[in-house]
Amino acid sequence: MNLPKDSAILLGFLNLKLRDEYSSLRALCEDLDADREGIEAQMLAFGYVYSEQANAFVCV
Repeated sequence: MNLPKDSAILLGFLNLKLRDEYSSLRALCEDLDADREGIEAQMLAFGYVYSEQANAFVCV
């Protein structure tokens, strides 16, 4: 699956999937065959980090 390239759209996509379908970022990345480190780096550059407690990307 191709993930959205735009950081704002990717943020919404990830948080929607994490809320509705996946129990963790690890599970999402494994299922979608996505690069977790790349996603986290892109989101950090956009001002967001993954919170395991919230199971969502949250503002830094």
